[in-house]
Amino acid sequence: MQAYLIDFVNLLLRWLHVIAAIAWIGESIYFVMLDNSLRSPKAAEDREKGVFGEMWSVHGGGFYHNQKYATAPAKLPNDLHWSFWKAYTTWLSGFALFVILYMVNPGFYLVNPNSPWEWAAHLTGWQANLLALAFLLGGWVVYNELCKRISPNMDRDGLLSIAVAVMMVVVAYLSTQMFTGRAAFLLTGAVMATAMSANVFFWIIPGQRRMVKAMKAGDAPNPLDGKRGKQRSVHNTYFTLPVVLLMVSNHYSFIYSHELAWVVMVLFIFAGALIRQFFVLMHAGKTQPAYPAFGVGLILLAFWVAAPSVSSTGSDASAQGPDQAQITGLIEQHCVQCHARNPEHAGFSAPPAGFAFENWDEILGHKAQIQQVVASRYMPLGNMTNMSDEERDIIAAWEE
Repeated sequence: MQAYLIDFVNLLLRWLHVIAAIAWIGESIYFVMLDNSLRSPKAAEDREKGVFGEMWSVHGGGFYHNQKYATAPAKLPNDLHWSFWKAYTTWLSGFALFVILYMVNPGFYLVNPNSPWEWAAHLTGWQANLLALAFLLGGWVVYNELCKRISPNMDRDGLLSIAVAVMMVVVAYLSTQMFTGRAAFLLTGAVMATAMSANVFFWIIPGQRRMVKAMKAGDAPNPLDGKRGKQRSVHNTYFTLPVVLLMVSNHYSFIYSHELAWVVMVLFIFAGALIRQFFVLMHAGKTQPAYPAFGVGLILLAFWVAAPSVSSTGSDASAQGPDQAQITGLIEQHCVQCHARNPEHAGFSAPPAGFAFENWDEILGHKAQIQQVVASRYMPLGNMTNMSDEERDIIAAWEE
């Protein structure tokens, strides 16, 4: 019942998380599009009122006229729309999911026993949890300091973009060395998502509140507040596509279980940013197909890097490969305690991914997936059943 309760809470949290993320990212993409699509107002009275740009659009059977003021409008309405709860809800629900799915069983999901760093391979559960939290906090601190030190007045944003890109390469590498592949991809995405939410909480919204307060007092707002909010919003929009990819990566073990998983991750991050850049420029009236072309090129490179090896494993199991009895015995010993209709493992109320291996037809029907995750050492999770290299070779030599 406890495992079922956790799964049900997981379902509801994931539902909330996805809905909030769709709303937040959708609104973010819309406002970036709106900002880049503004044109100088045609009406003289609009220009006299301080309107900087406008955009006409049609949607849902009606017409909309959006206007942006370069300076304070003559009067601000009391029902001014703010955009922040979607961001906060996305992060809070995502962190709650991380706690339920990873931090409740850190030895199972976080600790990387195959880490080349001995200290990381021998972390206890609570140490892995603390390291994961420090990783998230440290990612935000480093990113924020880069912004404050390299481009505090938003006059060196190009150099800052390079620094943030280098930071993400380092984050990707460190995460894959310290945590399991699945957790590494998630945590790298969470570093970016944390930066996005923190940008809203610490910079964008406080800056906007100061601007509104100044306008209502009849004072000129600090232009740095607007520029800084724009800077962090631009960063957020380039993070969106990579974050979405990293958050769904846990369904695809071929990318996070590869020995060069950090390279695959970096390629996807940069591909997402380049593709997003194409749409940002397109809304500004500049169509530059080189950006998506290069992004697709990086995705194809990631496909090549992550492709499974077709070379022989060198197994000496037998010239004909292992027989049904050998494979069945290994599956029963190492897999069935989780992959059963009624799992014996306390962490599952149903077979993971819906895969039950309780008879030969079910085992044979998932032969390719079994060989892939066993060869990559992703399964058994945390190698809690102590599957040996010789046993992995037998699975790899399975040809029936």
